[in-house]
Amino acid sequence: MGPVEHLHMSVFSQSFSPCGRFLAAGNNYGEIAVFSLSSALSPDATELSQTPILTFTAHEGPVFSLFSTDTHLLSAGNGEISAWSWAELIKRNTKAAWTRRPNYKSSLEIPEINAMTVNPTSVLQGHTDYIHCLSVREREGEILSGGEDGAVRIWDYRTGQSVHCIEVYKYEECARPQYGKWISCLTTESDWMLCGGGPSLSLWHLRSMSPTSIFPLSGCQRQANFYQDMILSVGEGQCVSHCLLGGEVKAQIPCTPHSLNTLALNLNSTDNRVLTVGGSSHQIDVFTNLSYRTFSLSF
Repeated sequence: MGPVEHLHMSVFSQSFSPCGRFLAAGNNYGEIAVFSLSSALSPDATELSQTPILTFTAHEGPVFSLFSTDTHLLSAGNGEISAWSWAELIKRNTKAAWTRRPNYKSSLEIPEINAMTVNPTSVLQGHTDYIHCLSVREREGEILSGGEDGAVRIWDYRTGQSVHCIEVYKYEECARPQYGKWISCLTTESDWMLCGGGPSLSLWHLRSMSPTSIFPLSGCQRQANFYQDMILSVGEGQCVSHCLLGGEVKAQIPCTPHSLNTLALNLNSTDNRVLTVGGSSHQIDVFTNLSYRTFSLSF
């Protein structure tokens, strides 16, 4: 890939291998790159260690979502989901284990698949516009979904029924009409939910169905995660935001991309425990300490 393609590259998705030694990343050209974290983090690492051990074209359009199971890497693009065996990828075999395509009648109906999760369920119907993000509460048997319609819906995945609908943009403390009402990021932990997008990033208590903290971050947030006693968030802008649960922004750590799409925490390996951040660049920033960027991986 040449310098012009690198200049216009964006990284949309990331997923760590089950062993925690490898990172997969997907870009806007339909490519997946697999990096060896153990090599990149080695004391003897070179520039070559920070490049992929494998790069291959997975989809014709952007790779919007990546998700790892115990054995496979799932990738999603425009109108299709493919599965790749992690064991085979590590051996540099890029043959897909399978590919599935949702039913659609014409090319105008090809769905852009933005999020994936693995759970036994049926088709969940209720959103009136595109769905951007998903989160699972396994103990409660619930799936949460956030969409372009500004709603977060909570589903009982055993029955397929919508049990709650939170229209975040209708809460005055969350609403930002200048950015729209869409929900672009959503995650849960125990009885708590984080969501944001057009509305401000906000922390919700799911038993009371009310917001408890609003985070004063500019622009739309594209991904947010709980981590220990903090919240990590990325979106428009060049920084990873460290937020306290009470709503205070504790720190904003500069990154290489000018706009950020994805962050991932590697909790699968104690030896390779890192935060990785990707966005409007061919580089993926690696943090071994949350306070600063250690180095960057390069597509």
